Amino acid sequence: MIRHIVFFTVPERANLAAVLQGLSILTGIPHARRLEIGTNIRADRFDGRIDVVVHGEFDDEAALAAYHAHPLYQQSIDRVKPLRGERYAADYVVEDAVAGGVVPLTNKI
Repeated sequence: MIRHIVFFTVPERANLAAVLQGLSILTGIPHARRLEIGTNIRADRFDGRIDVVVHGEFDDEAALAAYHAHPLYQQSIDRVKPLRGERYAADYVVEDAVAGGVVPLTNKI
């Protein structure tokens, strides 16, 4: 499974609802096993710059690629991009992730 996480900043607080609305378009794309859009509650005492988080789970890289190729994905970009600030994205294979305990380093990277 591929986990897809995207962080957004929204410089103008007045645009937050419009960004959330634009990102909610993504929930209409059928290729995700799970897709969530949330507002950062700013619980991290060291960094509060992120405003919105998108968290998706996909069966494999093909499903993630189909998600990105879907017309609703571009529609969401068209609405959100003019209103957002920075965007940070990461994708990783869940089965390869460290989960409790130390895992020896490999040369996979």
